[in-house]
Amino acid sequence: MYLFYATDIPATIAVGQTIVLNDEESAHAVRVLRYTAGDTIHIADGRGNMYEAVITNPHPKHCEAEVRTITPQVKHHRGTVHIAVAPTKNIERMEWLSEKCTEIGVDTLTPLLCHYSERKIIRTDRLQKIILSAAKQSLSAYLPALSELMPVRDCILSATEQRRYIAHSSPWTDKRDLRDELRKTDGNTSTIVLIGPEGGFSDDEVRLAMKHGFIPVSLGEARLRTETAAIVACTMINYVTE
Repeated sequence: MYLFYATDIPATIAVGQTIVLNDEESAHAVRVLRYTAGDTIHIADGRGNMYEAVITNPHPKHCEAEVRTITPQVKHHRGTVHIAVAPTKNIERMEWLSEKCTEIGVDTLTPLLCHYSERKIIRTDRLQKIILSAAKQSLSAYLPALSELMPVRDCILSATEQRRYIAHSSPWTDKRDLRDELRKTDGNTSTIVLIGPEGGFSDDEVRLAMKHGFIPVSLGEARLRTETAAIVACTMINYVTE
């Protein structure tokens, strides 16, 4: 099954009404997949709803389809998952982690600008396309939110999640095992994990996070690359939490 996305679908849409695909999705449906009038397609709105619809106007720039069924999709993780991670020097690794976190299950991805960041500019438009492609591949009706590159201080100060963790390797503070921390709490809550750049978080960044309720954690005995750490943290939140 191929999944199309239309994130501008009104929340009030009902069976019998029409969804119009954007230029890119319309071209893919009509010119690439050769769909025509009467063909059934599946559309997601990014908010968790899946629509089965029948094409009524196979236009390559504004393909129209009539809604036949609306099915809410249950997320395979409880609560909300927010991974805030410093982009890697090799942008392909950042793109890879964005894809994999989307497949595993994440609600928000925030690129962080840290003291030791080696990459200070990213193209969020490209990352957004990778996230969208991964959501389609996973047949997920939920599209993760992607924030613009944000100073880590701003991310720390604006965090509202109930469970807050900062993964770091500095020896000066005790760290708890993230798996143990997750097992202590109700999984049906909001969680954020901060992942630093290749050089790690600065001591001041760790202290600021701790001051604002972030618990220092480790992700295991092995020293992990930034992109691996983000994927491991995302996986733990999805599958360790009871």
